[in-house]
Amino acid sequence: MTNLPGGVSVSRLRVYDWPAPDGVGRAGSGTPHVHVASSEAYVVLAGTGALHTLGPDGYAEHPLRPGVVVTVEPGVIHRTVNDGDLEVLVVMANAGLPEAGDAVMTFPPAALTDTATYRDAATLPGAGAHADVTDEQVAQAARARRDLALQGYAQLRDAADRVGPRAALHPFFEAAVRLVRPSVPRWQDLWGRTAFAENDATAAVLEGLMRGAAPHLQTGRAERRESDPVPRRYGLCGRLETWTLG
Repeated sequence: MTNLPGGVSVSRLRVYDWPAPDGVGRAGSGTPHVHVASSEAYVVLAGTGALHTLGPDGYAEHPLRPGVVVTVEPGVIHRTVNDGDLEVLVVMANAGLPEAGDAVMTFPPAALTDTATYRDAATLPGAGAHADVTDEQVAQAARARRDLALQGYAQLRDAADRVGPRAALHPFFEAAVRLVRPSVPRWQDLWGRTAFAENDATAAVLEGLMRGAAPHLQTGRAERRESDPVPRRYGLCGRLETWTLG
């Protein structure tokens, strides 16, 4: 597999224009979630909105407009709010891990009890082979999933106001770790072949340069890729345009 520089992944996100049950966002809202291992950056390309965050330091709202970049570390729950035609370029660390389940949605506790229960709530129809579903059915399921996560998110915000963010988030973080733990060996293998391998190669290059040797310059190349010629898929925060490398 050919990776983007630094072992990152990039996707273009058109934030959902579905009205949220709590009325937040003039045009719509994405699904609140947290990443347990990977950092993320939102580079705003068009439109306006905000990124709402809830982490150990509390709740914050980050206005979004073209030219703004907001970074989010693991442990910070984030929700993308669309005030009109919001599109962002999403840059994720550790390419492959977010797609493998690094993101955990803020479902109510009953949906976080075990991996099977969480998977039932999180998986969209059509994810399996030979599934015969319409785009509208997938959209309805993605919206219902978003709304379920908003229920749990509202509970977390209320708890943060009552007992403080760290105490309020602790049970959710424990549940998130329990859900992803079975996947970690697979993640370690994937990370070792992608992001870590990239950093390891850079370390070797720097050692060579210290000695005045640069054999890697004789093997450099350029590659061109286009985005997948398929409709944008339903992500957590909106419709995604992705690039497949390899």
